[in-house]
This record gives sequence, C-alpha cells and structure tokens, in this order.
Amino acid sequence: MDIKRTVLWVIFSFSLLMLWDNYNRYTGKDSIFFGNAGKTPQTATAAEGNADKPTSDVPPTVSGPVPANQAIPGGQAPAKSEIITVTTDLVKADIDTIGGEIRRLELLQHKESEHSDKNIVLFDSVAPRTYLGQTGLTGGEYPNHRSLFKVAPGTRELGDGNQVQLVMEAEQQGVKLVKTYTFTRNDYRIDIKHDIVNNTNAPIAPSVYMQLVRDGGKLAESMFYSTFTGPAVYSNAEKFQKVTFDSIEKGKDEHIKKASDGWIAMVQHYFVSAFVPKTDEPRDYFTKKLATDLYAVGTVVPVGTIAPGETKSLDATLFSGPQESSRLDDVAPGFDLVKDYGWLTIIARPIFWAMEHIHAILGNWGWTIIALTVLIKLIFFPLSAASYRSMAKMKLVTPKMTEIRTKYKAEPQKMNAAMMELYKKEKINPLGGCMPILIQIPVFISLYWVLLASVEMRNAPWLWVADLAAPDTLFGSYNIFGFHLTIGILPILMAVSMFIQTKLNPTPPDPVQAKLMMWMPIIFSIMFFFFPAGLVLYWVVNNVLSIAQQWTITRKIGAPTT
Repeated sequence: MDIKRTVLWVIFSFSLLMLWDNYNRYTGKDSIFFGNAGKTPQTATAAEGNADKPTSDVPPTVSGPVPANQAIPGGQAPAKSEIITVTTDLVKADIDTIGGEIRRLELLQHKESEHSDKNIVLFDSVAPRTYLGQTGLTGGEYPNHRSLFKVAPGTRELGDGNQVQLVMEAEQQGVKLVKTYTFTRNDYRIDIKHDIVNNTNAPIAPSVYMQLVRDGGKLAESMFYSTFTGPAVYSNAEKFQKVTFDSIEKGKDEHIKKASDGWIAMVQHYFVSAFVPKTDEPRDYFTKKLATDLYAVGTVVPVGTIAPGETKSLDATLFSGPQESSRLDDVAPGFDLVKDYGWLTIIARPIFWAMEHIHAILGNWGWTIIALTVLIKLIFFPLSAASYRSMAKMKLVTPKMTEIRTKYKAEPQKMNAAMMELYKKEKINPLGGCMPILIQIPVFISLYWVLLASVEMRNAPWLWVADLAAPDTLFGSYNIFGFHLTIGILPILMAVSMFIQTKLNPTPPDPVQAKLMMWMPIIFSIMFFFFPAGLVLYWVVNNVLSIAQQWTITRKIGAPTT
C-alpha cells in the first residue's frame, strides 16, 4: 500500500507542478518546461513601425491601419479607404479597398462565451486587437497590401446562391494585380485568385506574398490551463512547427524557411486562420516582428517570369474559422494538427473519433461525455477490478501492517522484511493497486486534452450547464481576492465523490499523511471550479462509476466499506 500511496502523491505533486507552470504562462512568465507559449492578454495597441519598406525578397508590412491621408508606397496619390462587406451563411468579412486587406472577419455561427448576443470576431483592427489577412506582390514596385484597389460591381451577400465573389484590381508601374475573393456556402474557406498582368515593355518576375498579422495577446482563459497562441508553419519535410511570439521577439524563431509545399497559420484556442497556396512551386516561409506587440507569419511564392502583355495566376485558400475536426481534413494535408491534443495525440484522436460517433446518436455533447466515460470504464474494467481487489485486501490487513510498523519502528530492515512476509502470507501484490492506475493515466490525460481542445464543446449545453467549455455557473459568479470564481454543482459533486473514494481506500498508518489525504478532495475541488464543465463532468461520472465498482468488490471480499 506504501507504493500505491507513493504513486498517488507523485500524481498529486505533478498536478500541482503543472498548475504552477500554467499559472506562470498565464501571467506572462517563462514556462518551466516549454518556454513561453504566448503573451498574456494585453491592452497595448499596435504602433506604426518602420517595417513598411519593400525589398526584393520580403513583402512590405504594415503594423496597423493606413491613415486616409497617407501616401501609398510607390508614389501614388493619397487615397481614401473604403470597406467592402461580404456576408455568407457562416462569415461576415470586411475587406479594405486599400490593399484588399481583410480587416475584420466575424463568425456568424459562433458566439462569445461571455456575451451570447455577440459573435466571435477573428480578424479585427480595433484596439487592443490587431489581426489582419494580407496579400500582394513583392520583388519590385508592384501592387501590394498598401495599394489602392478598384472594386468591380457585384453582389455582396450570398443570398440563395452557393457562391459570392469580390473582384478588386490595382495597377502600379504598369503591373496590374487582380484579386478575386470567392466565398462559398457552408465553408470557412475563402479562395483568393491573384492574376498578374504585365502591361510593361519588359519581362517581370514578381512573387505573391500572403501573411497573417496579429498582436501577441492571448484570449482570456483560466490560470489553471494554458493553450497555444501564435504562428505555425507546415511542410511535408518538417511537418507541423509552432512558433511562439516570445521566440520571434528574441530572434529565436526556428522553423523551415524554404519548401515546395505546405501552409502558414495563426493558431489560438478553438480557432485558426491559414493561407494555403494551391501550388507545389518552391516558396519561402517567414515569421517576424513588425512593431511593438505585433507579429507576422507568411509565405512568398514566386510566379516565374511574365513576358510583356502576358498574364499569370496564383491561387490560394484562406481558411479562417473554428477548429472543427470535420472541416480541417479538407483544408490541406496536415491541417488537422492545428487542433492541439498535446503529446498523446495518438490516443486522443481515436477518443474524439469515438465521441463524434456517439454524438451522432445522442445529439448532445454532455450525454456524449457521459457515454464515453462509461465506455472507457468498461474497457478498463478488468484493470480497475484488479486494482480495487488489491486495495480491499490491503484494507483487510491494515491493522496487521500498523502492528508491524509499531513493533519495528526503530528497525527499518526488520519492518520491511516483516511486511514482505505479510504480503506473501496474505497473497497480496503491493504493486497490484497502482499498476492498473498507471496504465490508465495516458488515456485520462488524452481525454483531458480532447475535451479542452474541442471547439465542438463551446456553448454546448447540458441540463443546467449552458456551456460545457466554460466553468459550471449554477450558483453564480463571484470576485474573491481578485479571482473571478464561478460556483457550480459539478465541482461540489467532484469533492463529494473524491471524499467517498478516500473513505473506501485503506487509511494511511501515518496520522499526518491520513489528514493530508482527507484534504485532497477539497484542494482538487477548488481547482475544478476553474475548469470547463465538460472536464468536471467526465471526472464526476468516472468517480461515481469507480465508487460503485470499488464498493462492490470491497464488499464481496469482506473488507469494511467505510
């Protein structure tokens, strides 16, 4: 039983260490294990920097809105910005006539957790948020995301159709760029076609750049868990590479720089935006700091030599929306990796696959979590039964163990020998109680990340719970010592179930250790007040099933159940 308690204390200590690490990351300090995964929520606005000078191999960048009276690069006259709004069944996009820049993207099917009447906004240019989608030409004095575009007439709403297009064109030094945005029904993908027309008397060799510009602030989340926010680069050679804002700030952003495939993305909890070039031509990848608290990730794709009077095209897709598993696989190879399941992805993916199929039958994510918990419990039933039988037998011999400890208190070697003799006589394996638990831990951790990473849980109701991705708020929200604490029934049920489990387990011989074990349910219940209701629901159901199984086995063996 000593080994069993040691394992439990290791798990408990590791949990506290992980909570402390997540608190450090939440408050902007360096992580103990992973470095800084992103900056904390900030209110700093993006200032205009000096990164707007085009070069031959790096696209021009802009750190914020272009003032109406500011000259466009290339010597054009001051221009007035006009916002063109395109609306579909899923998104509402604001595109600026200066640069054809996507300045705001509203997700019409996803509400903010705190304000159910407000939609989630990804791209935005209102302080303190800066999140933009930019494309243009580089390699010369060509139209870029600071050039004035003319807009072709056309419908701006999807209506009853399946597609709506926005066509914009700009010409600079005899080089014309025509951008065609194509929005499709029931799709978060926006197809962007770049037609480059050479109206000069000499060949040109421009490149198309695509970049996502974002401030370094994370969305508000609990101090007890932290998710990744920042750029990502994917290629077949190096696969999925996350880049933290902190590494860009320090000039230590390591990722593939050249490839013939792949895509770039800006990832945050539940949502992602990505540019996917529709070509296998070689391209460059870059991440960089543009200004104070403003960063970019992008790709530069050469289109080859364009003769006078010739036109060449480059197609790309911009995905900007929720990390719904059913949509990610269709965007690009490897795009499902933006849904971060942690280091146990190989286990987490089958778990979510099972959840999707259960949800297709039950139609509610709360009942899906309960059904999945029952399924996992059934799979591990033999292991759990072995563990509980071992614990019940240990409970029967606890008085004898206490007697041996008292008798050989000053003689550790004789105490250990007597203990081993007792185990042999009673046919008890001291590892029998802990090994089944150790085998199940990877599954529990994987399910934790599945429930934490799945946008499908956002605003998903279950009985009294309004949002399975947010804490249970049945009894209201309170500000205690500067912490925003929500009081719900699920964490209370969690504490009760843990207390009952503690009573079913053998009492530690050490009085101090026994008291600490009794405090563990309270400590964990406080933690679970901050956790999403879906996670707490899983643990409550798992504990209830464990109590029923352990009580039944303990009763059959004849050990006391209290």
